[in-house]
Amino acid sequence: MNTHPVNLAVRFVLEIIMLIVLGCWGWYLGTDWLRYVLAAGFPLIAAVLWGNFRIPNDPKPAPIAIPGPLRLLLEWILFGLAVYGLRALGRPQQSLWLAIVVIVHYAVSYDRTWVMLKNKPYNGFAGKSIMGMKP
Repeated sequence: MNTHPVNLAVRFVLEIIMLIVLGCWGWYLGTDWLRYVLAAGFPLIAAVLWGNFRIPNDPKPAPIAIPGPLRLLLEWILFGLAVYGLRALGRPQQSLWLAIVVIVHYAVSYDRTWVMLKNKPYNGFAGKSIMGMKP
């Protein structure tokens, strides 16, 4: 189910929302010039962590391979920070909705989540065409 185009689109939108929220939260936390540093730094750090620390074959070779449970924890921490950031920005309703959508996404992606928890290599993307593109 993880490779379904709708699920992939939802995951992409969630990742973008996470980066935007982290940037807004950084802007809110900082003052003067620090505001700019945090607004750019929070999403940049999140994107670097997200893009570099992956499990093998998710969806291509990992620049820095880490165990599945650690990758899952990283994802949950970053999404959790976005949920917390929305709450800190005075948006409790949006925070709740983001948390619900993230939880539903991971439930729908049960195949990938379960494999990561068991620390097995994920083969869900291997050799499959995703949205018309071969990995």
